[in-house]
Amino acid sequence: MIEKLTLLEKAALLTGKSVWETHDLPRHGVRSVWLADGPHGVRKQTGAADHLGIAESQPATCFPTAAAVANTWDPELAEEVGRALGAEAAAQDVDVLLGPGLNIKRSPLGGRNFEYFSEDPLLAGRMAAGYVRGIQSAGVAACPKHYAANSQELRRMASDSVVDERTLREIYLTAFGIVVETARPRTIMSSYNLVNGTYAHEDPFLLQQVLRDEWGFDGAVVSDWGGSNDVVAAAAAGGTLEMPAAGLDSARQLVDAVRAGRLAEADLDARAAEVLRLVADAREPGTAAPVDDAAHHALARRVAARSAVLLKNDDALLPLAAGTRVAVIGDFAQIPRYQGAGSSAVNPTRLDSVLDVIGDSGLAMTAFAPGFRRNGTPDAALRAEAVEAARGADVALLFLGLDEIAESEGLDRSTLALHAAQVELLEAVAAVNPRTVVVLSAGGVVEMPWLASARALVHGYLAGQAGAGALLDVLTGAANPAGRLAETVPVRLSDTPTADTFPGQQRTAEYREGLFVGYRYYTTAGVPVTFPFGFGLSYTTFAYSSLAATAEAATVTVTNTGAVAGADVVQVYVHRETPGVHRPDRTLAGFARVELAPGESATVTVPLGDAAFRHFDVGTGAWQVERGTWTVLAGANVADLSLSAPVEVAGTVEPVAEDPVPARYRAGDVRHVPDADFAALLGRPVPPASWSGPLGVNDALGRMSGARSPLARLAYRVLALLRDRADRKGKPDLNILFLLNMPFRAIAKMTNGMVSAEMVEGIVTIVNGRFFAGAGAVVRGFLRNRRANRTTARQLRGDA
Repeated sequence: MIEKLTLLEKAALLTGKSVWETHDLPRHGVRSVWLADGPHGVRKQTGAADHLGIAESQPATCFPTAAAVANTWDPELAEEVGRALGAEAAAQDVDVLLGPGLNIKRSPLGGRNFEYFSEDPLLAGRMAAGYVRGIQSAGVAACPKHYAANSQELRRMASDSVVDERTLREIYLTAFGIVVETARPRTIMSSYNLVNGTYAHEDPFLLQQVLRDEWGFDGAVVSDWGGSNDVVAAAAAGGTLEMPAAGLDSARQLVDAVRAGRLAEADLDARAAEVLRLVADAREPGTAAPVDDAAHHALARRVAARSAVLLKNDDALLPLAAGTRVAVIGDFAQIPRYQGAGSSAVNPTRLDSVLDVIGDSGLAMTAFAPGFRRNGTPDAALRAEAVEAARGADVALLFLGLDEIAESEGLDRSTLALHAAQVELLEAVAAVNPRTVVVLSAGGVVEMPWLASARALVHGYLAGQAGAGALLDVLTGAANPAGRLAETVPVRLSDTPTADTFPGQQRTAEYREGLFVGYRYYTTAGVPVTFPFGFGLSYTTFAYSSLAATAEAATVTVTNTGAVAGADVVQVYVHRETPGVHRPDRTLAGFARVELAPGESATVTVPLGDAAFRHFDVGTGAWQVERGTWTVLAGANVADLSLSAPVEVAGTVEPVAEDPVPARYRAGDVRHVPDADFAALLGRPVPPASWSGPLGVNDALGRMSGARSPLARLAYRVLALLRDRADRKGKPDLNILFLLNMPFRAIAKMTNGMVSAEMVEGIVTIVNGRFFAGAGAVVRGFLRNRRANRTTARQLRGDA
């Protein structure tokens, strides 16, 4: 097929035709493919189209978000969810489903953490691989995202992630490598940000050396929407498809680059071939089986129940017996917070609230009281009403959580605290009814200074459209909770390793903490936490015994020592005893989920191998395993590893006598890393974090606050005013957030050819205070672009 295409036709394949479609080539029988968002539900828009989840989309099952499903530690269940997502995508004639998201939760403040699995790359990679296998079993291409080192929302399209290669490899690339090598996704989405000075969508290190040469990826790399910077550089580096709709200007740039010798035609051919394979492998439209919405709703409920984490259960208050008189308190019980805001927002086929389904739970609801205003505004009358409702009940069920403005694409969280009004309500309710159960709805962790006021605590995360029934299943024992935290719950935000550096406020995001992300930091530095990584209670108990370990595998016997059936997750970690390169005190090496009847035992085998012991050696540019003694640890969570066994590892290299990195990295003391120590870790000077000089096409529109042009400063003030107004209403304005974080170049990448790169240069000239020169450039560019688009369109149609 490549030999039959003109240079322009090949170039056109590399850029989107519309917000969601690739270019078709009718005279060659090449149809367009349809891409749609879908980390936890299909979001296909067929009318007014946007990429931010604002416009309406076709109904689809809203499953629990990745942050919830990760708590199951069950890749097989993830694959079952993936199969359902793939079936719904196929039924809607979607060819590429944009998900799952598997970026590492570098900080609990990350605005899109609800879309991601874990702070640990092994867990994130295995869960995401399950999704990919499931989605692609339906004939739909999965598109894991966002590759790579994409950790913050603030200026996400212009931020430069500054990270040393060892940390990049071991923490931020490992999960993607697991997915590519074990699930073979047909596409992958690059991230908006730069990585060490190069945009991810045009980085030959990420896209060619690592992704293709090392991992064997042979699919298409899709830019995040508006995330393409230089389409020619991207094609040369391995970036396949520029989305959404840059128009024909990008195609002309590719053609001109080939003719001028700046881009090898072989590279253009390779990228075009990747798109053609994507088209050839796509399911024929209209051939998928219809979806059983009721069955998928039931699956969503089962998944949500298995995702919930029982964090506290004093005096075995839970499960609640049939007939228990409960007061239901909290606004989230009537208006569920079941998903996050942004491009992942799903239009659910149905939506259950606790008030809708509690009548089928066996519990006797004595009263309902909203208790608080969702946006945190104090309301003494609502609190008093809730206290009175709680006073006469056997148990007070208090539904608390984060509101919609707290977690959204486009902004990072500013705090880990619940609204003070919710905490005050909890304390007041617990004072009149000590049998108070808190049920949390949030896409991540929260600080819990109020924990003593709750007799029991269930964290349901963002549980999807059937989450209400699932949480009642857990509360009543219809489902025995088996969720285990996929992230650490810190005592306070100031305890986190990135408290002083996240999000990066200027042009760079500095990963000064290195390897010490999540539990890797807390266990190494000895920092207390509220709940450790991997923690979760059950209505039964488990005992571990008979650990046997080699360098290849560990076997552990697990026994259900309680009175009811339940599921447990056996977690295996490794700790190096022999001195060597700096590394965290312990790292997750494997896990296994097991379901057991009362009194039943099972012996599970957890593979280890080099992946459990390796580190990336920058000097040799390869993965190495240091020879020496290691300890294999097994147990219930990272802080409760009751079994241990020494293992001699042959390794690939002798251990280093002394790691040359600064001493703070050997101790995990990474809260306040000075420039000199970070430079030593990087192996190069720390790049400047602040801006200098006039604004450029890759600066975010938010930087117009300090522009030379008064018109630009006025435009910024208007955008900021609209942002602040939406914040006060408690619902983020995603369009405004996107614009403030968007670089000027994206104006040309997202207007379907109306604005060219030449016109963007003119706009930036205006912003920098040269109005007439810039306006003239915009007008001239507009006229040239319109003429060129007409000519290019005729050439693509094959007109004379």
